[in-house]
Amino acid sequence: MEFSNTITCSHYNNKQKILLVGEGDFSFSLCLAKAFGSATNITATSLDTREELEQKYKDAKNNVEELERRGCTVIHGVNVHSMDKDHRVVRLIVYDRIIFNFPHQEVVKGFLRSARELVNAIGEIHVTHKIAHPFTNWNIKTLGEESGLYYVREMNFETCQYPGYSNKRGSGIDWDASFPVGLSSTFMFRKHWYLC
Repeated sequence: MEFSNTITCSHYNNKQKILLVGEGDFSFSLCLAKAFGSATNITATSLDTREELEQKYKDAKNNVEELERRGCTVIHGVNVHSMDKDHRVVRLIVYDRIIFNFPHQEVVKGFLRSARELVNAIGEIHVTHKIAHPFTNWNIKTLGEESGLYYVREMNFETCQYPGYSNKRGSGIDWDASFPVGLSSTFMFRKHWYLC
């Protein structure tokens, strides 16, 4: 679907084909969908099945239903390491932006490799994470380079840029609780030209 007006929400706009990965309660996806109005260009994925998601997060069911009403594609049970082979994600689409907010360390490298196959030649892969110690030891820039990507830039991440977004824990006993974001950045990567 073509949009006549460009509507932005921080680094993203309604003309981009956006893949959101590892959504908790889908509040980040919903924030973008609300900002854009009609959001047929958004594909939002969860690592959990729909049942697991609804057990963990009290707002997940309502958020998913609203995303679907707004024309978004919602996919559950996606493996970030092999999402480039998941027909539900690929669907003959290459994405302009692929976003993973606050992933666990053990999935970042596999995500970057898989996302590289799904982003278009001028698209970007965004990983948002804390930048205070000990998270600086993750070396996200290096992980991107090792995954065949080049580092474009780092932008401060502020939850106030995304009205309605409520970050959620990915593990532990208090699933539905937010965690302090503190100092966080979005790390942006692109494919090397010879991989396009």
